[in-house]
Amino acid sequence: MKRLLSLLRTWLLAVSVFLFLGYMPVSAQYYMNVFTKNGETVQFEVAELDNVSFTSTEVPSYEYVDLGLSVNWATFNVGATKPEEYGDYFAWGETEPYYEAGYAQEDPQAHWKDGKSDGYNWFNYKWFNGTYDSLTKYYNTRSDSGTVDNKTVLDPEDDVAHVLWGGSWRMPTAEEQEELRNNCTWTWYDSGNTEFNGVAGYKVTSNKDGYTDRSIFLPAAGYRYDTGLYFGGSNGGYGSSSLSTDDPICAYILYFDSGRRITNVNGVRFYGFSVRPVLP
Repeated sequence: MKRLLSLLRTWLLAVSVFLFLGYMPVSAQYYMNVFTKNGETVQFEVAELDNVSFTSTEVPSYEYVDLGLSVNWATFNVGATKPEEYGDYFAWGETEPYYEAGYAQEDPQAHWKDGKSDGYNWFNYKWFNGTYDSLTKYYNTRSDSGTVDNKTVLDPEDDVAHVLWGGSWRMPTAEEQEELRNNCTWTWYDSGNTEFNGVAGYKVTSNKDGYTDRSIFLPAAGYRYDTGLYFGGSNGGYGSSSLSTDDPICAYILYFDSGRRITNVNGVRFYGFSVRPVLP
């Protein structure tokens, strides 16, 4: 008897729902609400929808090495796919090279991007305004001849490592490059070596206790000036996010050569240098 009453109540409820739906106003509108993780709600009118589908995008992953320092260092350069590849060259504060993809180490010739056929120089530089004494951004000194904006470190939107790799990736500061230089053993490898597929550069091994088995490789990728590529295989110049405090037309770079000279120097902002990202 109890089972019969339960079934009867279920049937009556179903009939009630059916009758309710059957008498809903014809003018009723229905919406699909999408709730995002940041607390926003996006609403779509159902009558306007054709179909709903879900797709996924493969997000590249980038490996890093914990050398026991204040930041983790990526295993290869921006534009590369492995440690011994040179990667691309970037003017300071710019987020794309001046040549088309695939011509980083070659003479681009007909492969310069529109308006960049003269290569890496002041006139092609994003923040140039007719004279290097009136750069339009990151000009924090010499107020007699430029607009002082007090910016000494690249904004995220001008940091190529952050823009192209996303997440928390960014270019290292000059201080972080100094930390790498002062707390690691730098071992030079000539061209033709067997450990890094014949590519010249420095193996940088941590001196920190508990991390001495860890290292990164910085290829001697040279740098770009005008339309030329200079000193590839013997020198390396790695951009930082730090503006030079000595002269705002320059930014600090980590520079090295085959003669075992490793230092932070001023690099003119329009030169094309390598970028090795870090992850805090």
